[in-house]
Amino acid sequence: MTTATATTDLGAAYPGYLDHLADADEYAATDLAIGLLDAGVAAERVLLDLVAPAQAEVGERWARNEWSVAQEHAATHISEQVVAAVSAHVKPRPTGGRVVVACMDGEWHALPPRLVTEVLRLRGWQVTFLGASVPAAHLVSYLHRYDAYAVALACALPMRLPHAHRMIEACRRSDVPVVVGGRGFGADGRWARRLGVAWAPDAPSAAELIADERTLRGAPPARLAHLADDEYASLVRRRGELIDGALAELRERVPAARAYTAAQLDATVSDLGHIVDFLAAAIYVDDASLFTEFVQWLSGVLLSRGVPVGAIALPLEHYAAALRDFPRAARALALGCAALPGVSR
Repeated sequence: MTTATATTDLGAAYPGYLDHLADADEYAATDLAIGLLDAGVAAERVLLDLVAPAQAEVGERWARNEWSVAQEHAATHISEQVVAAVSAHVKPRPTGGRVVVACMDGEWHALPPRLVTEVLRLRGWQVTFLGASVPAAHLVSYLHRYDAYAVALACALPMRLPHAHRMIEACRRSDVPVVVGGRGFGADGRWARRLGVAWAPDAPSAAELIADERTLRGAPPARLAHLADDEYASLVRRRGELIDGALAELRERVPAARAYTAAQLDATVSDLGHIVDFLAAAIYVDDASLFTEFVQWLSGVLLSRGVPVGAIALPLEHYAAALRDFPRAARALALGCAALPGVSR
């Protein structure tokens, strides 16, 4: 056993674990985690104070353009293997009811809910992890078949909130209490409260909520009366038209865009679509800050890749003109433009 794996100091072990992820060294990363367990560190702490923050740093390195998508995927896979090794090493035995953990339909960030799964197992629950992007109908069918005590749903991207709400309501119609988590519900859970569902900021909080059925079922009702004006539904119907129009204007006003490779074109269309989807989600929960936070994040990602802010400002202006009769969308777009760095107000 090496000095790094023999330590019980997770802070001291963390840099080495990150180095193993950077080197794509699955065996060294696993040995380090198991060494911590053998040295007396609780499995929950290894998962939450080593693997979880390392995965957050992996995402930040991708956002800063320090790591490629391939490097990010390799590191994520290694951490998934480490989580599996920790679980197999501890071998917890269930004493509680069945809890189902799943990602929202269209949500592919599966490691955070996998960590929640293992923490629940360590605390005695019988847990079934359904993985990434679970269709609502399939989830409900599973809940009926296996008589679940509760379901925990994860969402990392706020643009999935409309889908998340439909999934939450489908579970409730099955009389299964729901707890949600993930950055998609806001750092403080404010969009979970808007949807009327119990929210946990982390895995231990999720475990405590699930153990308290009264609180889990006692979330205040959703506050979505504004959806009656049909602005959200109208925007969603125009999604394709908006993207096509923004792409056409980009090609007209930015000559370099006419020579984009197929990969560049695909990335541009994807970004234009994400702008519409985040805008729609902001309207769904009636909170423009959801959109402005996304715009600030996207501008940082693109700037780190040498893409000027104007490449974001142009489609925002196009969407604002096209949606001038949509009051909430127009306000969010105006705030989004104002949030761009270095853009004159």
